[in-house]
Amino acid sequence: MDLQAVFFDMDGLLVDTEKIWLEIESEVMGRLGGTWTPDHQVHLLGGSMERAVGYMLSASGSGESAATVGQWMVSGMVERLSGGVRVMPGASELLDALRDEGVPVGLVTSSLGEIADAVLKGVGRDRFDLVVTADDVERTKPDPEPYLTAARLLGVPPVRCVVLEDSPNGVAAATAAGCAVVAVPSLLPVEAAAGRLVVSSLEEVTVDRLRGLLPGA
Repeated sequence: MDLQAVFFDMDGLLVDTEKIWLEIESEVMGRLGGTWTPDHQVHLLGGSMERAVGYMLSASGSGESAATVGQWMVSGMVERLSGGVRVMPGASELLDALRDEGVPVGLVTSSLGEIADAVLKGVGRDRFDLVVTADDVERTKPDPEPYLTAARLLGVPPVRCVVLEDSPNGVAAATAAGCAVVAVPSLLPVEAAAGRLVVSSLEEVTVDRLRGLLPGA
């Protein structure tokens, strides 16, 4: 069996949003009376909005409601993303190559659908056969549910899919789902392992390299 689907993570892998997240988190933490640093951000890499909000409330000691803080985060991100976002080097070329070879492509993110929609306005929703966000699952990364959901919706076995990720949480989710993984580490290192290719940029990734990660290749 050949490569049957490729799943892209969004933040830090498909698009360069980690700096934007840091800006918004810093602004929100300021509203909560605390301070935010890149070290704080590392704790949340590849995680859900719920986890981020809980962490910020705990770190600040604020009595603000989680719903309010979450809305600050979402509205801030959507507003900032409306000005456009930079696609990571090699991402567009890989998407085009996969489309040319007829390989289904999905976007699988721990971000909420509203934030994913804002990103996709700039990237192109039509470049993806499906999109799975935090709104579509009960458990986000590092749980395998997001990638298992994506494979189920496309009707393909996870073992014939390759996932592109930048965070340890995302890599853990993809591995637990049974997918092969290409890791492009951003803020945290990711170690090489069986069924896992670690590269410095998507510019190093070709469709043939993706196929080579599959069992029996």
